[in-house]
Amino acid sequence: MKILIAPDKFKGSLTAAQVCVAIAKGIKINNYKHEIISCPMADGGEGSIDIINNYLSLMPVELIVNDPLFRPIKSTYYISDLTAYIEMSSASGLTLLKKEEQNCMYTSSYGTGELIKDAINKGLTTINLYIGGSATNDGGIGIASALGFEFYDKFKKLLYPIGKNLVSIDYIDVGKIKFNFKEININVICDVDNPLSGKNGAAFVYASQKGADSFEINKLDQGLINLQSILIKHDFPDVEKIPGSGAAGGAGGGLVSLFGAKLISGIQNFIEITQLESLIKECDVIITGEGKIDLQTEKGKVISGICKLASKYKKPIIGVCGVKEEGVSNKLGLSKVYTILEIADSMNDAIENGEKYLIDIGSKILADL
Repeated sequence: MKILIAPDKFKGSLTAAQVCVAIAKGIKINNYKHEIISCPMADGGEGSIDIINNYLSLMPVELIVNDPLFRPIKSTYYISDLTAYIEMSSASGLTLLKKEEQNCMYTSSYGTGELIKDAINKGLTTINLYIGGSATNDGGIGIASALGFEFYDKFKKLLYPIGKNLVSIDYIDVGKIKFNFKEININVICDVDNPLSGKNGAAFVYASQKGADSFEINKLDQGLINLQSILIKHDFPDVEKIPGSGAAGGAGGGLVSLFGAKLISGIQNFIEITQLESLIKECDVIITGEGKIDLQTEKGKVISGICKLASKYKKPIIGVCGVKEEGVSNKLGLSKVYTILEIADSMNDAIENGEKYLIDIGSKILADL
């Protein structure tokens, strides 16, 4: 039997590669003579470039940029030929902030723009930007500000590019832009398909995870609506309802409108990079997983993409996770789901000892088939 293990990371516990190793160890405990193929996956969030490095030869570039609160931080992006690979989380990520510092009313994606600017100044013509894990809800105006855009209120006061100021934007000045973005391909790789604003938009779905309270969430949503109206007023494209425009606090939509960027499904990007479809064609059983299976899993995450391919080729697919919401696994088409929290003593135990529990689960999977 040929077994394909293709999980995402278990956030805060194990990388995707470590998940593969643990499950494979468990399968081998029972001396099964099966062929095991490990294919660590990602979908555009943190850790995406670690996965890409398994398949491409990337050269790191280090520089000092601004973190989400405009403090200097060392960040790294990667180069292959004339293409830059940049993780938004490396400069503008939520994990860069202490819990008490997290509030997307006051954070900016400016540092990510500085990484892009450096890559363009080096003559790179394609930017692959992986935007998962951001600390921001600024509609991408931080990135845009680092690249020459200026945003003013109705009193002609220059605005800091933070979430709180979206609602005050009245005028966009493009006079200081030094690049021709028609000559630069910007690909925005994201793991969600939310619209820019509204009940399913960036603020209402994700801002609470980034420290905003209910009052601030409403203000941020109003700000994104205002940003869209000002973009249209300045003859930039309407991106409000484009799936993924709400990714990374609206950075997805902002980049499409201001730079002509392309939004690309993260899981589809990694399916191509890893040649996953051909692996699924040839395998007998698929094991996938991530830290949490919930409603967001259906919206462009690793498991949903793999489940679609499993269904296409009529392959049995098993899920492994830390915790799950009821009913979601059935919608995805998973034949069975193993959950660490069901056998761990607590959530902390599940996170700290994830490897041990995945080995245990791996030893049971084939016996239960």
